[in-house]
Amino acid sequence: MKPVLSAGFLLLLACMGAACVRSSMQWLSLVVLLVLGLGLWGRAQDWSPKGMVSLALMLCLVTARCGTGAMPQPQPGDPSLFIPLDGAPLMVRLVGRIHADGAVTNGRCRSLLDVSSLNGQFSRGRTELTLDPCTTPLLTGSWLELEGELRRPQSASHPLLPDHAKRLALQGSWSRLSTDAIKLLRQDWTPLAAARRRIAQRFIDAAGAREGGFLAALVLGGSQVSLPQSLRDAFRVAGLSHALAASGFHLSVLLGSAMVCTRRLPAVLRLASGSGAMALFLALAGVQPSVVRAVLMGAAALLIGESGHRSRPLGVLLVTLVLMLLVHPAWGRSVGFQLSAAATAGLVISAGPLEQWIVQHLPCPWHRLGPALSIPLAALFWTLPLQLLHFGAAPLYAVLSNLLAAPLLAPLTLAAMVLAVMVLLLPVALTSALLPWLIWPVQQLCGLLITLVHWISQWPWAQLLTGPVHPLLVLAFALGLLPWLLFASSRWRGLSMLLLGFVACAQVGYQLRDDLVRVDHWGRQWLVLRHRGRAAMVSSHGDAVSCQGAKRLSHGLGHRRLDWIAVLDPMGVDQQSCWAALAHTLQAEQRGRLPLMPGQRLQSDGLSLEVADHRGRILGVRFGSQSRRLRRRDLRPQSG
Repeated sequence: MKPVLSAGFLLLLACMGAACVRSSMQWLSLVVLLVLGLGLWGRAQDWSPKGMVSLALMLCLVTARCGTGAMPQPQPGDPSLFIPLDGAPLMVRLVGRIHADGAVTNGRCRSLLDVSSLNGQFSRGRTELTLDPCTTPLLTGSWLELEGELRRPQSASHPLLPDHAKRLALQGSWSRLSTDAIKLLRQDWTPLAAARRRIAQRFIDAAGAREGGFLAALVLGGSQVSLPQSLRDAFRVAGLSHALAASGFHLSVLLGSAMVCTRRLPAVLRLASGSGAMALFLALAGVQPSVVRAVLMGAAALLIGESGHRSRPLGVLLVTLVLMLLVHPAWGRSVGFQLSAAATAGLVISAGPLEQWIVQHLPCPWHRLGPALSIPLAALFWTLPLQLLHFGAAPLYAVLSNLLAAPLLAPLTLAAMVLAVMVLLLPVALTSALLPWLIWPVQQLCGLLITLVHWISQWPWAQLLTGPVHPLLVLAFALGLLPWLLFASSRWRGLSMLLLGFVACAQVGYQLRDDLVRVDHWGRQWLVLRHRGRAAMVSSHGDAVSCQGAKRLSHGLGHRRLDWIAVLDPMGVDQQSCWAALAHTLQAEQRGRLPLMPGQRLQSDGLSLEVADHRGRILGVRFGSQSRRLRRRDLRPQSG
């Protein structure tokens, strides 16, 4: 590796590593390891002492910047500092401005609020506002006056459950405010937010919530469009989540089209056209890690290409990622940033050699599949360790789904962007008359793609559920993949097979052990019994939130379907289908009667549940050779 690329790679490792450390001792250890690695690397590359000292100082500065800024902290005047230390909710009167359009779920609005006044005192910070019931939409730039309960967000009691405290902290908020009424003071002019809102609403009105929402997501990104959760889940299971996230793919379609249309024009006009396309994409998609990375790399490639020089994609990628982390260190903890960086690195490093290998080993008529197969394969394998680390799951048919969806996705993206520009430029009356006619063929193509994705997501074993994977095992798995991704010698590949085999055996052994997992979250309790790869569950509540939590726990622990579920609470008719989809057998409380009566037992191979006393206050569970007696009210071990 050339010295410049080596330096960029070391700086990137320093940024990413420092963003993940949790203590000063870990940071010091990281700096020592990087400096030692730099010394060994420099001797192997025959670097000059002056260059090594300069790079060592840069490594220390970079780790300090990324380490201190990885997790933002509340500043003086933040609303969270007014909350009592015991965490009790505080009744407050706030004045603030809506930061971004709120999401609406089940008649409840939620959005970030930039606070300017708290109980008549000056305040500067951000809180998450929840309005229930939501009769007035929360729009960007709205100045509101409201009263409600201010509290700290709850941290996740289990890694598989949503961590609202961490999510809000990365967005610059450390408090949540709940209210049922607001007073609108004034509305600021927000042209970008209005443009995004106009595009999404016109698409949904013309093509429906599903197809129209998907077309809007191709332009604005899935984070700014309200899409059905079933649609998001189908794209994730099929390995097409990148289609719903504004990324380099969408920019490449827009930028490539702009450059093709202006290829016969002077260089200045081509640069202006490309810059305009990137500015439009950034304005509509917003400042997201994947968008910023794509725009910076696109700008560098455009400038280098138009100047007549040869572009070095890997060097551009490393410089881009380092600059992004230095400016915004918290992005190092963003899963979207990590996946975007890994996928792009895979395309830059492995896509070309992988295409050549495919062409060499496929029969002559199938040579054209080389580019179509190499791109999704490279992205999949480079992001696979991160998917296992963060989600404990991986799509098995990602390559095939990308191969089938690519002929539909590219023209849909271009058509959606053209229609979006038309919605912004043409008068409302003319747009309302033309859009239903123009969007109809695009809607049919979009419906075909969505049908294809739903079909693939329902295939057997469409998603590999591995359960939680230890970070050290993920690191070993990544090291085992590297000789194959970098096309190393056969000796290194042999060693990598041993390492990959060890990781697989260790993870299988973890999944087959007997275990009892108890989770307490938001006043709800779940108990997961595990035995030789099988599992069952006891839930204290039967509402929609409990069902979604049970689904996240069962899938996150690596169990596609449970043997049985006992719900110690009545469930509504609308929730029965949700619970029934999680297990082969479902027992729930009805009319005050327990799912089981004294003397009855709910069991499967190695797993059982019974009522241990005549009052139904004590439950007895067995998982393998182990047994526990639990209190029914909180699923905790019986005292005494």
